[in-house]
This record gives sequence, C-alpha cells and structure tokens, in this order.
Amino acid sequence: MEKKKMAYTEFTIEGRNAVMEAFRSGKTIDKLYVLDGCQDGPVLNIKREAKKHDTILKYVTKERLDQISETGKHQGVIAVAAAYEYASVEDILGAAREKGEDPFLILLDNIEDPHNLGAVIRTANLAGAHGVIIPKNRAVGLTAAVARTSAGALNYTPVAKVTNLAKTIEELKKQGLWFVCADMSGTVMYQVDLKGPIGLVIGSEGEGVGRLVKEKCDMTAAIPMKGDIDSLNASVAAGVLAFEIVRQRGFN
Repeated sequence: MEKKKMAYTEFTIEGRNAVMEAFRSGKTIDKLYVLDGCQDGPVLNIKREAKKHDTILKYVTKERLDQISETGKHQGVIAVAAAYEYASVEDILGAAREKGEDPFLILLDNIEDPHNLGAVIRTANLAGAHGVIIPKNRAVGLTAAVARTSAGALNYTPVAKVTNLAKTIEELKKQGLWFVCADMSGTVMYQVDLKGPIGLVIGSEGEGVGRLVKEKCDMTAAIPMKGDIDSLNASVAAGVLAFEIVRQRGFN
C-alpha cells in the first residue's frame, strides 16, 4: 500500500511570531538557530517550545543568522523545517506487516551529507526496504536537498528520526530483528546470512558506524574491494549491501 506524505512548502522559517506559530501548528522543525546570548522573553519562549519538541538548538552569531536569512528579518531566530514529515519506527514495521514480509530496515549513523541520505532513501525504495532510520544528532534531516536527491522515493519510503540509535536497535531486537553493520574489517558479505528480519547499519565514509551502535549489532559485513583506496561512499556501500540482502532474500 503506497502512502504519500505531505511535503512542506517552506524549509526555513524566520521571525519570532512565524517560528512560534510553526511549532504550535505541529510543523516538524529539525533545527532552530538562535542568536547567542539573547534573553528576550519571546525568544526564551521559542527555546522552551523547541526543547519540548526535541528540536536541535544551535546558538550562533548575528553574522551567521544574517548569512542564513533569506528575508533579512529573522529577529534572532531561524527555524529549519523538514521537507517531509517523519514517520515513526512503528510505521515502518507496520509497512512490513502490511506486505507480509520480514522487516528490512536501513539505519544510518553519522551521515551528514544530504546527497548521501537522499541516495540511500532512493536505494532503500528500490531494494524493497520498508524504511530508513536516522539519529537526531550529528545527522542531516529531511531537507529539500535530500528530497531532491531521493528522486521521489521520499513519497513512498518512510524515514524515522530517533533520539538514540543504539537504544532503538536494542528495542527492535526484542521484536525479532537482528542487525548487520557495514565494516571493512567484518566478514565478507557473501559469507554472512542476511535473510530474515534485518536492519542494515551504515556509517559515514570517514567515521563509519559509531562504537556504541556497532557494539549493538549482531554481525559485521565487509564489501570485498580490490582497488587502491580503502572505502566506498556511504550511499554506494548501502546500495551494494542492500542488494546483497535482496539477493539472499530472493526476488519474490
């Protein structure tokens, strides 16, 4: 069952009244830039609202706000809204149940490049993954660039944002999933059993998967490489491993 999501028409929101109204109306705000040191009552109210909604707060200089601003009327606050609504992890599991399939999830750690995230979402859709999970911190959200790079896949592949990726993996293990982490020092992927309810964990090209997240994974899988450089782009690695999962699960 295809489930369309509602795209937001604006991606940055500027000015105290506009930002507060965005929070109150239920818009998904990924990040809030606030003038460092500002103690005005309306700005303090906005900060409280942001914390209530678990929004990332960034304290910046007036010069930085002026650089980000498109209107020149930011009044010390600029909110960055998600280009698409986030799903919940339960939405993703529900999509697998609706199709009568074992869950296949792609989890991303330390991915800050919007083009990488967009490309992974596109790959997830084509590989039949039921959804993508990203962490709140040190990760790009569903920006306009991500939406464009996904080439429409965001309309069909749900993306959930979680506070703690390691804890989410623990909770999903209790529901029968097991997790494989992409790692150059792991077992060659052809020798790893990638069937059944699975979560594929991918890290950034430079940092890889964080230690705490890697420790929660059941297995590590390496992509065999013969070249002179030592790593693949994160979205390419995700594609190679995702389609090895497709191969092992069959093409039904």
